[in-house]
Amino acid sequence: MGILEGKRILVTGVLTDASIAFSVAKLAQQEGATVVLTGFGRLSLVERIAKRLPEPAPVLELDVQNTDHLDTLADRVGEHVEGLDGVVHSIGFAPQTAMGGNFLNTSWDDVATALQVSTYSFKSLAVACLPLMKEGGAVVGLDFDASKAWPVYDWMGVAKAGLESCSRYLARDLGKQNIRVNLVAAGPLRTMAAKSIPGFKEFEDSWPDKAPLGWDLSDTLPAAKACVALLSDWFPATTGEIVHVDGGVHAIGA
Repeated sequence: MGILEGKRILVTGVLTDASIAFSVAKLAQQEGATVVLTGFGRLSLVERIAKRLPEPAPVLELDVQNTDHLDTLADRVGEHVEGLDGVVHSIGFAPQTAMGGNFLNTSWDDVATALQVSTYSFKSLAVACLPLMKEGGAVVGLDFDASKAWPVYDWMGVAKAGLESCSRYLARDLGKQNIRVNLVAAGPLRTMAAKSIPGFKEFEDSWPDKAPLGWDLSDTLPAAKACVALLSDWFPATTGEIVHVDGGVHAIGA
């Protein structure tokens, strides 16, 4: 019996098998869950990656900037599972002009895109899934510590700060429906998302040395384990929390 035995989990953001979302989906299946995936844009790629999971998983199209996609999500997910016990938000995007040291020059249009896709979508996804979560459950989002102004992260850092605040308000408003809302703040990992950040090498060069526990830039499993734990019944009274899975860097003044 796995810790997600019998649970139905929606996982967004699977693009490659190097993504945290893929590790979450894989581990969730290994722990007994039925998994449904969403993808954006290159669905054929997501469908190929989905075949690498222990069990076949349906892939649904979801563009969080598309109101129709959000409005029909519950019905489309409902074609594969009767309800949901957990939702994983692994969605984030900022235009190149919003990162890489361009903070003072980024246009509002590009900032707005970063905030809609990376921050507001957390609320949008949760609300879209509510009709399938009548018995409660858990919503888990992937974060990057927003308590500091990191090099090159710029407006994505602002978006993550908004995500952290959004999670607390969601925890407040969804608690009455027995839905827990938490974030996992992972350290830097060599994912597709990381490759889109100009100057990401600054994180790669310094993070493993700063982390008290060390840090493997290629290992998504620790973050996935935290997500799966928060999706399970082992955290029944935890909501509005940020669990750091970063080797301990967030706690060190270096």
